[in-house]
Amino acid sequence: MMSLVVHLKAVAHLRGKGDRIAKVTFRGLPLYSRVAENCGEVAHFNETFRWPIASRLDQNEMLEVQVYNYSKVFTNRLVGTFCMVLQKVAEEGHLELTDTLIDDNNMSIKTSVTIDIRYQPMDGTGGMWSDGEFLDVPDDRDGMFAFETDSLLSGQSHGSGTSPGRSLQGSIPTFRKAGRGVFSAMKLGKTKSSKDDHRRGDEPAVLEMEDLDKKAMRLAGMLEPDTISLASVTAVTTNVSNKRSKPDIKMEPSSGRPVDYQINITVIEARQLIGLNMDPVVCVEVGDDKKYTSMKESTNCPYYNEYFVFDFHVPPDVMFDKIIKLSVIHSKNLLRSGTLVGTFKMDVGTVYSQPEHQFYHKWAILSDPGDITAGCKGYVKCDIAVVGKGDNIKTPHKANETDEDDIEGNLLLPEGIPAERQWARFYVKIHRAEGLPKMNTSIMANVKKAFIGENRDLVDPYVQVQFSGQKGKTSVQKSSYEPIWNEQVIFTELFPPLCKRIKVQIRDSDKVNDVAIGTHFIDLRKISNDGDKGFLPTLGPAWVNMYGSTRQYTLMDEHQDLNDGLGEGVSFRARLLISIAVEILDTTSPEIICSTDVQVEPVSNISESATGKMEEFFLFGSFLEATMIDRKIGDKPISFEITIGNYGNHIDGVSKSSSVKKKKKEEENQEEENELIQNSSEDEEDEDADLTSVSSTPPMKPFITDRNYFHLPYFEKKPCVYLKSWWQDQRRRLYNSNMMDKIADKLEEGLNDVQEIIKTEKAFPERRLRGVLEELTIGCSRFVTLANKDVNLAGRTKLDRERLKSCMREMDSMGQQAKQIRTQVKKNTVKEKLKLAQNFLQRLRFLADEPQHSIPDVFIWMMSNNKRIAYARIPSKDILYSVVDEETGKDCGKVKAVFLKLPGKKGFGPAGWTVQAKLELYLWLGLNKSRKDFLNGLPNGFEEIRATKTGHGLPPVTLVYDMKQVFQLRAHMYQARSLFAADSSGLSDPFARVFFSSQSQVTEVLNETLCPTWDQLLVFDDVELFGEATELRDDPPIIVVEFYDQDTVGKAEFIGRTFAKPTIKMCDEPYGPPRFPPQLEYYQIYRGNSIAGELLAAFELLQIPFDAEEIRRALIAVHDFAVPQIKVGQGGRADLPPLEGPTDSERGPILPVPLGIRPVLSRYRIEVLFWGLRDLKRINLAQVDRPRVDIECAGRGVQSALIQNYKKNPNFSTLVKWFEVDLPENELLHPPLNIRVVDCRAFGRYILVGSHAVSILRHFIYSPPDKSCNNWATAGDVSVNLEAEPPIRKMDTVVKLDAMSDAVVKVDMNEDESDKEKRKKKKKKKGGVEEEEETDERVLDWWSKYFASIETLKENLRSQEAAHVEAEEREDLEIAAEAADIRPDDLHLKGSKMKERFKEKKSSKQKKSHAADGSEKRPPKARVDELVVYNKELESEYGNFEDWLHTFNLYRGKAGDDDEHTLDDDRIVGRFKGSLCMYKVPLSQEITREAGYDPNMGMFQSIPHNDPIHVLVRVYVVRATDLHPADINGKADPYIVIKLGKSEIKDKENYISKQLNPVFGKSFDIEATFPMESMLTVSVYDWDLVGTDDLIGETKIDLENRFYSKFRATCGIASNYSMHGYNIWRDPMKPSQILAKFCKEGKLDGPHYGPGGKVKVANRIFTGPTEIEDENGLKKQTEEHLALSVLNHWEEIPRVGCKLVPEHVETRPLLNPDKPGIEQGRLEMWVDMFPMDVPAPGPAIDISPRKPKRYELRVIIWNTDEVILEDDDYFTGEKSSDIFVRGWLKGQQEDKQDTDVHYHSLTGEGNFNWRFVFPFDYMVAEEKIVISKKESMFSWDETEYKIPPRLTMQVWDADHFSADDFLGAIELDLNRFPRGAKTAKQCNLDMIRNEQELPTISIFKQKRVKGWWPFVARDENDEMELTGKVEAELHLVTAEEAEKSPVGLGRNEPDPLEKPNRPDTSLMWFLGPLKSLRYFIWHNYRWLILKALGLILLLLMLGLFLYSIPGYLVKKILGA
Repeated sequence: MMSLVVHLKAVAHLRGKGDRIAKVTFRGLPLYSRVAENCGEVAHFNETFRWPIASRLDQNEMLEVQVYNYSKVFTNRLVGTFCMVLQKVAEEGHLELTDTLIDDNNMSIKTSVTIDIRYQPMDGTGGMWSDGEFLDVPDDRDGMFAFETDSLLSGQSHGSGTSPGRSLQGSIPTFRKAGRGVFSAMKLGKTKSSKDDHRRGDEPAVLEMEDLDKKAMRLAGMLEPDTISLASVTAVTTNVSNKRSKPDIKMEPSSGRPVDYQINITVIEARQLIGLNMDPVVCVEVGDDKKYTSMKESTNCPYYNEYFVFDFHVPPDVMFDKIIKLSVIHSKNLLRSGTLVGTFKMDVGTVYSQPEHQFYHKWAILSDPGDITAGCKGYVKCDIAVVGKGDNIKTPHKANETDEDDIEGNLLLPEGIPAERQWARFYVKIHRAEGLPKMNTSIMANVKKAFIGENRDLVDPYVQVQFSGQKGKTSVQKSSYEPIWNEQVIFTELFPPLCKRIKVQIRDSDKVNDVAIGTHFIDLRKISNDGDKGFLPTLGPAWVNMYGSTRQYTLMDEHQDLNDGLGEGVSFRARLLISIAVEILDTTSPEIICSTDVQVEPVSNISESATGKMEEFFLFGSFLEATMIDRKIGDKPISFEITIGNYGNHIDGVSKSSSVKKKKKEEENQEEENELIQNSSEDEEDEDADLTSVSSTPPMKPFITDRNYFHLPYFEKKPCVYLKSWWQDQRRRLYNSNMMDKIADKLEEGLNDVQEIIKTEKAFPERRLRGVLEELTIGCSRFVTLANKDVNLAGRTKLDRERLKSCMREMDSMGQQAKQIRTQVKKNTVKEKLKLAQNFLQRLRFLADEPQHSIPDVFIWMMSNNKRIAYARIPSKDILYSVVDEETGKDCGKVKAVFLKLPGKKGFGPAGWTVQAKLELYLWLGLNKSRKDFLNGLPNGFEEIRATKTGHGLPPVTLVYDMKQVFQLRAHMYQARSLFAADSSGLSDPFARVFFSSQSQVTEVLNETLCPTWDQLLVFDDVELFGEATELRDDPPIIVVEFYDQDTVGKAEFIGRTFAKPTIKMCDEPYGPPRFPPQLEYYQIYRGNSIAGELLAAFELLQIPFDAEEIRRALIAVHDFAVPQIKVGQGGRADLPPLEGPTDSERGPILPVPLGIRPVLSRYRIEVLFWGLRDLKRINLAQVDRPRVDIECAGRGVQSALIQNYKKNPNFSTLVKWFEVDLPENELLHPPLNIRVVDCRAFGRYILVGSHAVSILRHFIYSPPDKSCNNWATAGDVSVNLEAEPPIRKMDTVVKLDAMSDAVVKVDMNEDESDKEKRKKKKKKKGGVEEEEETDERVLDWWSKYFASIETLKENLRSQEAAHVEAEEREDLEIAAEAADIRPDDLHLKGSKMKERFKEKKSSKQKKSHAADGSEKRPPKARVDELVVYNKELESEYGNFEDWLHTFNLYRGKAGDDDEHTLDDDRIVGRFKGSLCMYKVPLSQEITREAGYDPNMGMFQSIPHNDPIHVLVRVYVVRATDLHPADINGKADPYIVIKLGKSEIKDKENYISKQLNPVFGKSFDIEATFPMESMLTVSVYDWDLVGTDDLIGETKIDLENRFYSKFRATCGIASNYSMHGYNIWRDPMKPSQILAKFCKEGKLDGPHYGPGGKVKVANRIFTGPTEIEDENGLKKQTEEHLALSVLNHWEEIPRVGCKLVPEHVETRPLLNPDKPGIEQGRLEMWVDMFPMDVPAPGPAIDISPRKPKRYELRVIIWNTDEVILEDDDYFTGEKSSDIFVRGWLKGQQEDKQDTDVHYHSLTGEGNFNWRFVFPFDYMVAEEKIVISKKESMFSWDETEYKIPPRLTMQVWDADHFSADDFLGAIELDLNRFPRGAKTAKQCNLDMIRNEQELPTISIFKQKRVKGWWPFVARDENDEMELTGKVEAELHLVTAEEAEKSPVGLGRNEPDPLEKPNRPDTSLMWFLGPLKSLRYFIWHNYRWLILKALGLILLLLMLGLFLYSIPGYLVKKILGA
């Protein structure tokens, strides 16, 4: 007997551990090996397979070995295949070889197989046996694992078995390079023909199973019948063959629906504003809403700290396009609008895309829109956050902010945008449009025509462009359907802009109101690239398509929103030719236009060919099925219309342009190009002149399917449509896009698999991820090769070229990165690498979106009665054909299930969930010239029926199928869970309706459940499907399952729907494993976009066999290659697997799910802990009085005891009950457990209160403690050392350090006392700066502790960030190292260099923030005991305190959908507290034998009793931050209200005026009795003088869970034990008592206190100090420190250990029921609870807000120098100044003080000796001055402000009549200001300019300081200039000191200053005007005056002489 014997020895180089199985196939007969269990690298099979053969072994026959990873749960996963041609065996008769396998990508992989083949021919010609022919094949290094690249959920694996359709080409061996095994050349896969190549990968796994030998049968028996593959959605979407496309599962359009948004903006301060002595106001504008801050006077750096909130309810797209604008306005008042200093713009989308949706403490750069040549106009520091519904914003902790002074390092810009942005021009060129719709009624037009006699186009279009808050418009082109504008709109904006989208809208100009015709958004990120090799935004010239409402013109268009770009357009509106360019401006050039107003200019026309060559496209569609047509439509005939652009649109497409008619005669040939008109066949001179378009199917009357749906009777006749259209040929764009989309789809599917594996806790997710990444790498490299063959087509724009370059770069780098990451995927890194892979997915999707459109999308409309009813829109790229398979659209030439939906807003909400119609549709779009294969993808077996007999080249109008297969569909509907609650009781009465082809069937209705177990088999008989059998086998149509809620009256209400694919059995296949019976799978049920439950079911489609005679005739016909003209009749049903009859007599004729499919059950016991009920609401106005809880699971259940009086005690009297139930072995199949609460009324009535379904039971499965590994330290005692090394603060319990976690790292600071002493000595450091004195115990209070903790929190967050950055750098290094193949030891060198670079990067920040390595250098902080500040609720840190007591919310009422805004919270009617525990029934004896086992309590041992207990609750409220403003002035007057049960505390009289960040600092004591009062509500209300107070927000805390939790949340455990002082122990129980109690409860050995400060608990040893000081400073021995150190490390105790709640402050979000899901602020607080039966606790800690400390700052202005001279002298023109100095601390209004005037200083020198005295109140910890003042004269009370302590000094020039002139100013921050210069000469501008570098001092430490400081002002060019110097002395004294040594203002008593020594001129001018005149004249004209005086004297003497000489002479003469 001839036979072939194969000995399979082993398979080596396998990955991972697992069970393996091999399948060896020869001549189509597969044999299976045994399962090699749990083998590692090598699987030894050592099995022999023998095939007796009847005919000789042919040289070309094949042997195939396939190795699988065997899985009980999933289908087996193919590792790889080995195929060989048996040529050599046939010749020689024996062959032994080892060769590698190939995976289904035909990649060789490492895994190798060793086989030995013998062939025994009849005549022995097979050659001699010889053993030397063993070939060693080197293994292939770059190979990989096949099963990784196999889709997890495709149901079967894609085998690479040759299916009947494969050609066996290339079987003759070709010898390749030597060194490789000869036979590896014969592995078939490598030489497959390209024709089949594109079918690979989608090939079905035909697991041939005909003649299984005995082993295989046994194997099948081992497959448990209860196996399940979690197919969820993917079962439908993974495709097996390639004739069918994936259906889209989510139905409802997500965009366009309005959502709640809140924008929170805090304007903190502004700095460096340009301008002199200004009064700035900040205006905050979001969209059209404006809000203003208050005005600050006379300052360039105002401090506001004002908080603004803007609320919006708009669709997301509208929200994200709104512009946030911050502008600073100078001296605005009621009468005048003020002058604009500068603005900053950003769109909301940019903020939302930031991490945490916010910018925190960032500086916005102001620029002047009116003058782009000017530089920065100043900075505004602000926080901006955008909160959508459900976002919670994590605010970094607010405390003293110091490190944000570094403006450059904290600019308000997204990452990657340079700080210096340049101005740029954005040119949007609008060329022309075509295909516009009518926008006016024809009646008017006809009237006009009658009068004027000419026909006008009925539209007057213009284009409006919007960008970054500005609008530009083109001119209006009157009445034109094809307007030509050729204009450009120019925007001037900073580049890169912070606004992402340009909105281009064609509008129709109308006298009444303009309406939008169509809108298009251009995303700048898609048309530019900011990389190193990037490009500026550029686009076109390209046509963009606009979509919107349907084209008929109606006055009231209900879908007008669609034309504004909201929602998905339902019809083509027009297309517009535009281009965009950006030019960066050189602002220095003189001829530049300074303003940023929008300009519109004409541009030149562009050539026709610029956008590409016109080509004729052909679109073909065939309707194979039209079912599920909504019956609301009515039974008029229905037809379907397909349109592309305006082609094919008969009703409202054509708008014949009057201008075209004139042109027609001139340019016959151009006709097609300038109009979008179809059906103009009368003058189409074309090569196929008779091809007219057929765009709609013939109308047909619908048939009734069932109560809800019709179907159309397209049985064997399938109608077809086809269209010709002309478009510019820009297919290349779509091809590239398609390639990327396909890679992305594959990646997405793979990632979903990986997530599914992780979610269901299956083995080896890392392998699947590696496979996914490998696929991605291959895809990327394939893209690079394909996209590169780009030809220079006409119409390639700059963007096309640049995009191609950048896409290729991106894809290349993505491929590299994926390869890199693949090597790093380990078991423990799967999750983070998965995140990285998801980033790839986003990047791919982003790249694939092509910004320049070409061919418009295809619309399919269902028409009835000539009205448009419902539509589907299919992107043209998805159905575009290409010769290259990767470039083809994913639905081209495939059958796709298309669901039609209602247009526009009708499609929102419930109406959008119902399917209007389901089509099975085949579409093909391509160039007319390449249309020969357009029918290739259709299911075979049809004849084409053409419209006319003659037209041979015509496409068919109808396809008639003459092959039909008859099937029986069995739908095994087992159960559904977590369904949507559709009734007011909070439950549903669900039934399912299954649709397949044109049939539908219904399951029974199950009343009152959300988790129905139907356990019902629905049989569809005689389902007729058309086409070839094999194709149907690979590609069945999908099954739609819809779920409804049965209502007694009215129509059933829709719950949701899901899709499934059946498993198919053809006649010739056996009904047996591994495919049959099918497994139950989970399918997700969708309701719109939200998930509404899941269905557990299986579907099988079984072919009904034919009778033999027909088959024989058919075979003859086929073999003669005639078309088989047979109508196949159906044969018997005998061969189908039998149906079991109805087993249950009660259920009537309902068939149950058969045994092989339903899960295997085993016995479980479920124990239920009944604790109590809480917060039950009234039902029908009656209170719940006697409730009971019913638990039900899988038909069995248990009832709790009845609560006799709910008001008195809502707890149950019996705690534990149990019941037994049969549940599936497989945990994933467990049915949900239902909890229902009923109220027992009189006369035996029961009323349902509420219900809860626990859908995942496996959380509650009890696993017995593993004895072996439990006490992991049994070997000996473990010592835990808690001493900290003295100088450095040591981090002890470091919580996980990733930047994402909000974990708080606790720092342990147990320093010795001696260490303090040491520190006191080293008081002076080398720099001479005094170190901070040792903090005095007496001044420390709770706030010191709090602020120290916040510092620690911030520091730890910083060090976490630093550590994170370092880790990332390390990883990058490793990746680089792997790429460059560096040896690991070089890494250290590189690493250190990197670190240095990293340090440099950080150095600017490090001056202020001590980064990770700063801790050694820092002087040790004063030691303050700390607490833990959680920046979230305590619950989230401790798992809601549900360690043993779980809270189940009870629901009632209908579940709401998004648009009705009924959140689930509104449906909660109460809470059930209890727990569950389930286990398989015979439980091991050990547990029950333990000491103290109480059989009544079952698994719930050692649980406290639930009797009522009295508790003192002490609530500490520290402060609130970021409250939502409640008053018109944008502020609130908050106060606290605390409710617990009946008691309520209102702290109304202590409201805090006008504060959004109030510090309450209060504690409240309330007595409560658990369980009656256990829900604590802390609310913040806003106080109002009139009217009721409004709730700002509230937070609720469940105290009971905290009280009973093992984390001991009653009173937080402090880090240190003190008996007095600020850190006094708060708990009435001392640490030692707590520890003893814990040890007793946990049955632990200990605590044993030993000598030398040691304590032993269990087998852990802890150490700690043993002495304590009491109030009098006496030391005494104590064990408390030791006990406390154990409690602080309780989590290290084996078995019972857990982290105990430390002393803490938690931050809780405040929520307001009116604004669900949006935070209204946060509250910092904590709660202590003390049982009343233990000693009372001490008094509450005093946390009242620190009183500000009173200080007095005395500033003596001694002198000024070099003050610039402003005035000119009247007489002499001399420069001089009348100097005085002004100063203030709190604000110019409040306390400005002026010196006297030093008149007429000619040198800029002034002498004053003048003293300012500024008393102020100061908060040391916050470094803020506190001011209380009334805001305005109308204010009711004073408002408290906190401002930074900044002393402002200004120098002025006094003028008598006009206003004084401002000369210069300096502002000193009293906490850090530069030391004054010793002399005036050393004082210069650098003291201000290099403020960052210079050492600073604090007046609070120095107390007294004297020196020279510069005055500065800014000149015209905004440069700083020195305008003077002042010598001043600052002296700070406390209020007490000031009282002891008072001083006078100015130069007054007491302690007067001496008068300044001023030159005379400076005396008051009106006292001595002459004097001063003398001084002036004398000073300058001294010699002149002397000479003149001399001359005058001479003249005088001469005059006198002449005057007196005559008399003298006479006298002489007469009286001589």
